[in-house]
Amino acid sequence: MTFTKLYYFIILFVLVGCNTPQEKKQEELSEYIPLPAKVIEPSNNPSTPDKIKLGKLLFYDPILSGNKDVACATCHHPDYGYAENLDLSIGVNGFGIGSSRRFKSNNQIPIVKRNAHTVLNSAYNGMDVKGNYHPDKAPMFWDNRAHSLEEQALKPILSLEEMRGDQISENHILDTIVNRLHKIKAYQNLFALAFPENSKIDSTNILKAIASFERSLTTPNSRFDKFIAGDKKALSEVEKQGFELFKKAKCNLCHSGPMFSDFKIHALGVIDNEKLGFSDDGFDKTYGFRTPTLRNLRHTAPYMHNGKLTTLKKVLEFYEDISNGKSQNPNITQLDPLVNKIELKGKDMSPIISFFNSLNSEDYDKTIPQEVPSKLPVGGNIH
Repeated sequence: MTFTKLYYFIILFVLVGCNTPQEKKQEELSEYIPLPAKVIEPSNNPSTPDKIKLGKLLFYDPILSGNKDVACATCHHPDYGYAENLDLSIGVNGFGIGSSRRFKSNNQIPIVKRNAHTVLNSAYNGMDVKGNYHPDKAPMFWDNRAHSLEEQALKPILSLEEMRGDQISENHILDTIVNRLHKIKAYQNLFALAFPENSKIDSTNILKAIASFERSLTTPNSRFDKFIAGDKKALSEVEKQGFELFKKAKCNLCHSGPMFSDFKIHALGVIDNEKLGFSDDGFDKTYGFRTPTLRNLRHTAPYMHNGKLTTLKKVLEFYEDISNGKSQNPNITQLDPLVNKIELKGKDMSPIISFFNSLNSEDYDKTIPQEVPSKLPVGGNIH
């Protein structure tokens, strides 16, 4: 090899080779695969039709709350994509549903701290860009404080403002619920069917049943999934354009993989929700919150961890505003470094929102039980 050829070879290697890791990472993030139809289950909690049936009834039964007035479904209702159209949830001592929900008079219960995540597709939480995930390590909540659906199901029951209320202590609420269920013959039979090897009514089996029902709430066959699987007619030309602009704007740096989330914590400087009366400092007091999924956004407004952004257009405008690294929250000045990579333009927002619509799906269980074994109002005090 002559000196000249060697020189140009070295220059080519420097120009191409030095950027390879970064380009490879970017290329990987730009690749998307369909959401899988089959859910991975924990080895100690395989789903069965009987277990899902029990979990669904528990999900809608306010017997799990301290005051018997709120259920899981109160804030995660199928009419709202298993979320709710309220910025911050009202749990115990409330009435109504969605944006019409209010506290009863003389209320001493605080409002729930954060916006209700959708339960839809939460079975896939933690999934990476290649579709890998582990159900025992699935991050839950806006601050990733729980690591499985079973663990997630426990937190609202223990929470004063969500389901426990102030009449029963955190140390006694689970025993109270177990004792209530023991007294109901229908639940005795349902637990025996759901857990034939150990039909004991206890907190472990309660949480396993609820988690099994939640794992059944998936939407793996959206128009985007069909498109990425090879059906190029599944999306309109505007939606295809929006997908490319979504990637060009670097939204895919965080909204990656089949769930359109890296499930990591990012500090974005969203302005506080004044209803709280204090500043929510997020994960480990960093003002960081987990990247939410982009699936089924049509059903899950308002957006962000505190519901401060009411439309998708306002969400995109927020990202455009912070792309210069300036926080909108005076309590935090240091935003996630990825914010500076955002290249979102106003003219691109409409096609990107059209693309978001391709991630919506109506193919999930929306049926509501006619009654629950406790004979309490289905879904809690929502009427």
